[in-house]
Amino acid sequence: MRIAMAAAEAAPFLKTGGLGDVMEALPQALAEQKNMEICLFLPYYKTIKQNENIPVEQVCEFTMDLGWRKSYVGVLKLKSPKRKLRVYFIDNNDYFWRDSIYGCVDDGERFAFYSKAVLEAMDRMDFRPEILHCHDWQASLVPLFYHSMFEDKFPGMKTVLTIHNLEYQGWAKPDFLGNVMGLGEEYRDVVTCGDSVNFLKTAIATADAVTTVSRTYAEEITTPWFGQNLCIILQQERAKLTGIVNGISMQRFDPSTDPTLTVRFNADEYPEKKALAKEALRKELGLETDTRAPILAIVSRLAGHKGIDLLCYISETLMRDRDVQFVICGSGEAQYEKQLASLAERYPGKCAAYIGFAPSLANRIYAAADIYLMPSRSEPCGLSQLISMRYGAIPVVNSVGGLKDTVEPYNEVTGEGRGFTFQSYNGEDFLNAVDRACELYWDKPAEWTALVQRNMRLDFSWKQPAQEYMNLYRSLLAE
Repeated sequence: MRIAMAAAEAAPFLKTGGLGDVMEALPQALAEQKNMEICLFLPYYKTIKQNENIPVEQVCEFTMDLGWRKSYVGVLKLKSPKRKLRVYFIDNNDYFWRDSIYGCVDDGERFAFYSKAVLEAMDRMDFRPEILHCHDWQASLVPLFYHSMFEDKFPGMKTVLTIHNLEYQGWAKPDFLGNVMGLGEEYRDVVTCGDSVNFLKTAIATADAVTTVSRTYAEEITTPWFGQNLCIILQQERAKLTGIVNGISMQRFDPSTDPTLTVRFNADEYPEKKALAKEALRKELGLETDTRAPILAIVSRLAGHKGIDLLCYISETLMRDRDVQFVICGSGEAQYEKQLASLAERYPGKCAAYIGFAPSLANRIYAAADIYLMPSRSEPCGLSQLISMRYGAIPVVNSVGGLKDTVEPYNEVTGEGRGFTFQSYNGEDFLNAVDRACELYWDKPAEWTALVQRNMRLDFSWKQPAQEYMNLYRSLLAE
């Protein structure tokens, strides 16, 4: 089977969030299946172009119409011995030679160019995939460009959209349809949401299948609370919507081999080496070392939908009334950065806050934490709860989206479950879940150890998700 994938980012070339992790791991997992040929298309950003550790070779170059514009398109290929997985870059300095990856005033035009250029490039390269899989709003015009301009060049090809986060949809003014996309008024209803062109809505309406990154999130986004302005179109297209839970790289996130860790350990070496990892992090961050208190941690964007308002609400109680230590790593909204930095200043030795993001420090926090906090208001899938379990930290999560699918509530009677959950989005319920985790930690160390070790041995790899994607592809081609 031949599959083309289009996405705005992929590690290790460029990563700003979870999409980058997924687009590194999913194509590789699919390429490991029998009789597979995967091509991944990415924009050739300035940061990639300047990276001497990313060797490329020219494939072709041409001029493409984009509305009334004549735009240069360069296609480059990553030099790699991998035959079943090839990575291509779409080059145009006007659009991608920028210091910022996202957030430019012409983002709509930039990614409309990219979406059409992927199809043009495949045609010029004579690559005829059976499945064209696009990811998030940046590649969401691909299905419409295919159906409106390229269908005769790729007969029988099926298109798949994966929504990684519905909050980011891609918006443009009404004249974008003709001025940039070069399409007529017969497509107006397809692209319009409210009074504007909406990229994600366009793909939901035109793709053959729509997936999102957890089963619960697939259900949630058909409701007004989670579906925002797209819940109606998602309800209408419910028959082609499915949820497939993300995995993580079990090799990259392995506490027994992770080179960024001061202390490495596996499940059999818990809790002795976890104690050493905690001691090392305490010294690194200036926390008190003469304590048996559990370390609570969060590594996150400091944004409202990540539940940071709940975190700030309970943080004073945790520091004042609970025998715990608290570590924060992240950046985001100024109000939350200020509140959490102030908390660390007021409780030195008990709280440490790193405002920013340092991947190596993040991994050391996962490895040292006893309890990982993830009170997200919404969470399409989430990777942090999977990484935390892999590194021997028990998650406390709001039971939404992928958190509900991956963190089964701990049952003190049977010993089953993976972590501690709360159902209502409020600070008291969150604090109660944290307290229940701390009670198990203090009062039943044998049960706590068994829970940690069981979680560390779970298989969070991409093997099962990749198989589910394969099943979806096969079902589409059988239609």
